[in-house]
Amino acid sequence: MPSFRSPKAQSEYAVSQKVALGQGRHEHRDDGKIHSVGTARGYEQALKGVAEYMQEHRLGDLRSVTVEIARQYLADRAAIVAQKTLDIDRQAIQMHLGERLEVVKSEKETHLSTRSYTPVQVERIVSAQSERNSLATQIAHNAGLRAHELLTIRPVDERHASTHREWSTERFTGREGERYTVEGKGGLIREVILSRELTTRLEATRLSEPRQVTDREVNYIQHYDIGGGKAWSQSFSAASARELGFSNGAHGLRHSYAQERMEELQQRGMNYQEAKGIVAQEVGHFDKDTTEAYLR
Repeated sequence: MPSFRSPKAQSEYAVSQKVALGQGRHEHRDDGKIHSVGTARGYEQALKGVAEYMQEHRLGDLRSVTVEIARQYLADRAAIVAQKTLDIDRQAIQMHLGERLEVVKSEKETHLSTRSYTPVQVERIVSAQSERNSLATQIAHNAGLRAHELLTIRPVDERHASTHREWSTERFTGREGERYTVEGKGGLIREVILSRELTTRLEATRLSEPRQVTDREVNYIQHYDIGGGKAWSQSFSAASARELGFSNGAHGLRHSYAQERMEELQQRGMNYQEAKGIVAQEVGHFDKDTTEAYLR
């Protein structure tokens, strides 16, 4: 691909290399080519967005897109676009890379209104759960974790954060504790911080031998005997319904974390956009604007 400065020019060139108009779409559906003007137009728009993302985050141009970056881009987009748009994005990147990517489910519909819990509400939910699940709930709230990420917790000296992105030194400003890593969407490994009290309790559950667990048809290697995944999420929702009379789902804890951290950082003198950028990294997003969904 020639060196184009414009994301639009990059996307147009990338699509032009794959266009094969005039050939029957059904007879050539698996040839990796584009046989429709409408599809070409949609893919150009999708790849323009990818090129802008690469440029904004100083990751290079469309030639530098990897499967790892593509997965993280789609994971971030899942919070802000509908399923149809997300599918077009994925298909365009697949064409560009020549590699199949996993289908990603849009989360936009579930982020239209606030889902956060207050600290008091979290305490009430914790009191209604088993010990394994209550500890998981407190950890998820303290570190802003997804359900499956609870299954992937490792000490920071056992696994390093992903190196394909630039991490801010301002992460966790104002918080003290011990650092761990978790594996999030798109395989992104990021650091999180747990309070010392939760660290002590977590380490007391350390397994003598790691074990494989399967959650939503995905295998994970778990190092601590705590709740996580779908089973923990269901426990959380049931406890919330019993104690509060409603449930915003376990994902609501990430909303709580984001909102609490925004308030903490702004109280320390950080402006809104700076704070949002820090929180975005702490919850595992590439794009800080994706975090806006958590701040409603």
